[in-house]
Amino acid sequence: MSPLPHWRRNINLFLGGQLLSGITTMIVQYAIIWYLTKQTGSATILSLATLVGMLPMVLLSPFVGGFIDRTHKKRLLIGADWVVAAFALALFFVGHDQFPLWLVFVSLAMRAIAQTFQMPTIQSLMPTLVPEVELTRINGQLGMVQSANMLIAPALGAFLFSLVDIRWLILLDVLGAALGTLMLLPVRIPHRPAADAGTPVWQDTKAGFTMLRRRRGLWAITVLGMAFTLVFMPAASLYPLMTMQHFHGSVAQAGLIEVVYSAGMLLGGAVIGLFGRWRDRMRPIIFAYLILGVTIGASGLLPGTQKAFWWFVGLNALAGVGTPFFNTLLMAMIQQSFPPERLGRVLGVLNALMSLTGPVGLIFAGPLADRFGVATLFVIAGVGTLVCGAATWLLPATRTYDQRLQAETQQTTTQPN
Repeated sequence: MSPLPHWRRNINLFLGGQLLSGITTMIVQYAIIWYLTKQTGSATILSLATLVGMLPMVLLSPFVGGFIDRTHKKRLLIGADWVVAAFALALFFVGHDQFPLWLVFVSLAMRAIAQTFQMPTIQSLMPTLVPEVELTRINGQLGMVQSANMLIAPALGAFLFSLVDIRWLILLDVLGAALGTLMLLPVRIPHRPAADAGTPVWQDTKAGFTMLRRRRGLWAITVLGMAFTLVFMPAASLYPLMTMQHFHGSVAQAGLIEVVYSAGMLLGGAVIGLFGRWRDRMRPIIFAYLILGVTIGASGLLPGTQKAFWWFVGLNALAGVGTPFFNTLLMAMIQQSFPPERLGRVLGVLNALMSLTGPVGLIFAGPLADRFGVATLFVIAGVGTLVCGAATWLLPATRTYDQRLQAETQQTTTQPN
């Protein structure tokens, strides 16, 4: 496939639109959570809000892929942004002194559903926007945009939440949708509808699962990624508790950990974005497992003192640097492994599988922390991550997958028409 003309202009507009709409969306997301915290002070309400944000990804992802493959992706992205904006407007007009709690949860659910469609849509259109040799690097730049959103939105959101009434703050969703639409309209996104239009949804899901399973090495990488999510999620969900309970820190210090981790992710994404043309992308992925396993495991071994907390800060900065390598490089390999017109259904199944083990890990996070201590969960997460990395290295199907993929791609591109 020859690249689109002016692809650099295309991708710059696309990434710019993602940055603008992403920051406004995340600021509102944080504002809603802070609003619930301030109004209810209920851990149950906050847990329910987190669950509402996760369930659509788990439940709907397997079934959205075929729809994404058959729908014009630009219209889908714009439509998802404006659905979120519409529910922000509903909150604005219905809420006066406070929002109805049921409408807040409906809004959170619709935001999660929109993201369930947006994520695989963005992932599946990337191969149509950039040359194949640039996929890894551009995915790294997309990761930088997402990390920048995570870095900027909490601080800016907290500042605005203290100054602006929540009713007016949520209108940032409308502004973000408008800016994102304006940036996306001039982007040329070719529409390649799937040939098997009219196929039932369950057959799309089955086809995506079958395509993923047939790539034996990629399937093994996916299963190991699910295992990693299972062992890592309990520790990841307890970062504030680790800071405030184990290290006897403050809320500000808990926020500092989030900022440092996001800054590390931004740096890791920058490295991929600038230098991401590895001949064998499995090596950086395995190295990322090593970095995460060592840093997270070592965090759990630190003594509960304020001096040790600053070691915790440094370890998490390093963990943040390693985090984008797994997601970004894996995504680039998946994008090269399947034709663009069928990529959506594969990504739908993949996102569902990767999301499935997260809630399972979260179920055990609280009881395990109460029984063994939050630091022990970090040690378990570190050891489990190292085991997943070792398995990825020891299995020939996973270790050599990218080498075989590159050889296959090279053979395809050199074949005469």
